[in-house]
Amino acid sequence: MSSEQRHTEPVDVHLILRRETADGPQVLLSRRAGQVYAAGLWHLPSGHLDGPHEDVVTALIREAREETGVVIDPADVRAAVTVHHRSPGGASRTGHFFEVRRWKGEPEIAEPDVCDAMDWAPLAALPAPMVAYCRAGLDAYSAGARLALHFQLTGDSIAFDPGADRLLIVPDVTGQTSAARPDAAVVEFAERAVGRIAQWTDTSWAREESRVWRVHGVQGGTWYVKVHQSERFHGREVRGLRTWAPGLGAAAPRLVAADETLRAVVLTAVPGRPLHGAVLAPERERKVFHRIGALARRIHQSSPPRPAPADSGPAVAKADRHLAGARSHLQQGDEEFVRELVRQAEDLPPLEWVETHGDFQLRNILATPDAADETDDREVFLAVIDLERSEPGPAVRDLVRLSDAWAGRDDLFEAFLAGYGRSLTAAEQARLLIDAALDSVSGIAYGAAHGDPELVERGRRTLARLRAEHCAALSPTGDAQ
Repeated sequence: MSSEQRHTEPVDVHLILRRETADGPQVLLSRRAGQVYAAGLWHLPSGHLDGPHEDVVTALIREAREETGVVIDPADVRAAVTVHHRSPGGASRTGHFFEVRRWKGEPEIAEPDVCDAMDWAPLAALPAPMVAYCRAGLDAYSAGARLALHFQLTGDSIAFDPGADRLLIVPDVTGQTSAARPDAAVVEFAERAVGRIAQWTDTSWAREESRVWRVHGVQGGTWYVKVHQSERFHGREVRGLRTWAPGLGAAAPRLVAADETLRAVVLTAVPGRPLHGAVLAPERERKVFHRIGALARRIHQSSPPRPAPADSGPAVAKADRHLAGARSHLQQGDEEFVRELVRQAEDLPPLEWVETHGDFQLRNILATPDAADETDDREVFLAVIDLERSEPGPAVRDLVRLSDAWAGRDDLFEAFLAGYGRSLTAAEQARLLIDAALDSVSGIAYGAAHGDPELVERGRRTLARLRAEHCAALSPTGDAQ
């Protein structure tokens, strides 16, 4: 032993009584009052163990009943985080924070001599002034941590002070603080950009290997942190965010920070909900697609068009590889249809290049207010996200995946073109058909290789639609020759 005095300290318990609302999770807080430590500061319902006979779960249930009147079943208690704390006066203690989402009774002030207020507070926007120790526990909980240190220094305030935040999260056995968070290097990069982050929420798209988190800062504010799956995706997104995206203003995220080594970016949050899956009345749909066309025009006109580089036609070089991967899932005649389009591509005139989004589809287009809300009289404002496939190319590159959204709905295509400000040329229509077919085959091959039957089926449907719409132009019988 390094000292003759054995280390001893109090053990206390903290109740995170949590409820879900439309605006996010809320926790119950009480304000300390009277002749108590930290009077006037917000705190979680909490207390000490009565003695060695009492375990921490029993103590939590007792304190909850004594302070708030709610009754908790032990089976509903969940371990959240443990915090080893030292106060500004030098005394240390260990606090066990527990989450409870089910209880009986309505919370109320049960000890008015030591509590003068009780209220629900948003977990992402905790009130001030708050006990720094309690705030550390809630921030560690929001970050998904299991263990945290909060050793304050002499002279620190009892109340939480963002300028003297002593929270230190201890990584778990995986080397990360939480499965919902990125690794420590990405966390450090993001916090250098926006300050300490209280909450990480994984919002990654299921089919993409790039990872995305929505983060809330300790002092407020919301951003997105993204780690790209490759240097190419990282470079394309950063370039797009630095070149054409600023010209869209609020209709695109703003780049806050980028790290090439980590392949990570921090982006401002863009309000709105993805249009993917939205059910709209026909007239509302036409208005939305008109605005989508206008948004596409702003992207494509963000810089002057320029001649296409040599050998920059459709990606026919990949056709053989994608067809080989998709062949077992193709319908009779699909491969012949695609190969005929590849042959036609050789005779296409080159198209001018403009800035393109590269993955312009409904899941990457956000609408504010909710486009499906027919009772909202405000004009729908659209924004675009996810620029990791952004690069110069022909304008129709951005219509390839979007065209699925107006399949069988000529009125939506016409609304898009009205917003876009012009019709497609014959060369653009031919290029759109070829690129859409190649993209479908690529999707089928990818879905087959990665066990994604939905992606396979979507590619098959698109190929069937393209053949039905265009095969008649290839031969008198409607079959590819």
